[in-house]
Amino acid sequence: MIRLDRVKKLIPGENALMVVIASFIGLAAGCANILFRSTEQFVHHYIFQTGYNFFVGDGGLRLLFLPILPMFGMLLLIPLSYFFPGEVNGYGFTKFLRKVNLQGGVVRFRTIFLKIVSTSLTIGTGGSAGVEGPIAQVGGALGSQVGQSFRVSGDRMKVYIGAGCAGGIAAMFNAPLAGVFFASEIVLLGTYEISSFSALVISSAMATVVSRATYGEMPAFTLPAYHLINPLIEIPLYILMGIVVGCVAVLHIRIFYMIRDWFAKISMNTYVKPIIGAFIVGSIGIAFPQVMGSGYDYITDVLQGNGVAWFMLLLVFAKILSTAITLGSGGAGGVFAPSLFIGAVLGGTFGSVANYLLPDGSIASSGAYAAVGIGSFLGAVTHAPLTAIFLLFEMTGNYLIIIPIMVTSIIGTVVSKKLYRDSIDTVDFTRDGIDIHEGRETAVLKSIKVGKSMTEDVGFISESANVNHLLKIFSMAEDSFYFPVLADAGTNAGQMVGIISLQDVKNILHDEELRVSASVGNICARDVITLTPDDDLYKAMTLFTVKGIEEIPVVEKENARWVVGMLKRRDALASYNREVLKRGISMKTAAIRID
Repeated sequence: MIRLDRVKKLIPGENALMVVIASFIGLAAGCANILFRSTEQFVHHYIFQTGYNFFVGDGGLRLLFLPILPMFGMLLLIPLSYFFPGEVNGYGFTKFLRKVNLQGGVVRFRTIFLKIVSTSLTIGTGGSAGVEGPIAQVGGALGSQVGQSFRVSGDRMKVYIGAGCAGGIAAMFNAPLAGVFFASEIVLLGTYEISSFSALVISSAMATVVSRATYGEMPAFTLPAYHLINPLIEIPLYILMGIVVGCVAVLHIRIFYMIRDWFAKISMNTYVKPIIGAFIVGSIGIAFPQVMGSGYDYITDVLQGNGVAWFMLLLVFAKILSTAITLGSGGAGGVFAPSLFIGAVLGGTFGSVANYLLPDGSIASSGAYAAVGIGSFLGAVTHAPLTAIFLLFEMTGNYLIIIPIMVTSIIGTVVSKKLYRDSIDTVDFTRDGIDIHEGRETAVLKSIKVGKSMTEDVGFISESANVNHLLKIFSMAEDSFYFPVLADAGTNAGQMVGIISLQDVKNILHDEELRVSASVGNICARDVITLTPDDDLYKAMTLFTVKGIEEIPVVEKENARWVVGMLKRRDALASYNREVLKRGISMKTAAIRID
């Protein structure tokens, strides 16, 4: 007879099951990467290259036909935009982060198809964008589908999505460590445990195995032989370069959202905007063809030290504009590849100038600075320096470059954060009043206004009333021990001048004469903390915790203390619980609908 304890030992535990599922997600992400690359290459070959030969040919005046190619790609995007509004156009990674971290991680299966096709049409026809963000969303969608199939909790769903994202990035760049840190730093916002971290590692490794079996083990970029020639000179140069990188990263983020906002305000048909944007990018491409597509070929030239300083400097701004216009107008794609391009040409420019000013052979070539610029600029734009460091190391296969990239990436990120709080992925959250790094609970609290949670039935007391009268009011009160004190006369008559609590009168309860003679105005607290109806519950809960109080008066405005209600701690918690429950029901309904 088989013993039950022996049978239980054969059943895999929770951690073992996670490893198996993470392996499956990684393999699926690796296969999705192959499909993604093949689709993008197909579009590039049969539309861009064929169209270039037909329209542009040998160049000359025929270069004026170049904008037709990206415009045609955006024309092909219209059916997807029509049938799936809000899921195709623009930079969609911020919406993806919102779903993962604030909305339970339910990502539709069709996201896989939509991201592959729309991004391939944009980049393959010459749009300035990258496939890295979309491949992360594709991998995340695969992880979400697995989580929905097993009907896992919200926290476990995030782990599966993170594993898919790690696998997608690892397969795309042939960089398993970068995939892990991308998922942990950017997708999961650094909130992960050892058990979830192991899932990211397993998925990233399996996806890389699939990628290397298909495309080989060669690094994405080949870097010339590199070493620090003179650390006393070069380390200060890399520090200075980090400052420059941080400043340009902020410029990139600001221009990106400025142009996106500009396109959003234009009174024009939604389907026409991407075509207009493609025309502008194609026109820029006439003078700077390097900005079209991912730009990886030109990055390789810059890494070999073949860039010209003044031209690379112009390409920095041309690529910033082209990327902002492509995605701001409604093209599909990510910002990783453009960031790598901008970082390369910015670093190449810095290195060329440094080599011109310093004696020959005293510092490394401009190509080395271009390589460091790739990682440092990516870190400064995304505020994810670890991802940038490991990505550059794995993309170049050169360990000697790790010290310069560590110095420059950290400084660039620090400068970028100092000048502008948000990364390129978190601007929309800040505009909505959400600090995504603080977690879902904080986001829920910040989404609820005090005006929806306060009690409007408030008891008041005059500042001239005596304490005996106050005690009668307290004895009749059922659940309130705080009363706003109102002014009797003067310009602020009727407005709150203080607040009285039972605690304030406990010291004179045994003094009959003082109870009769003392007025409420003499013993009430005058320095009163207040809220307005437009404040959020996050601010309220912070005040409750810091001050150790149970009720806060709600006034019409900060400078006009007309009391409109009282917010109690328990009412704030009740509102929070109702909102969490409502969102949970919505997510369950969405999951059932998807299934």
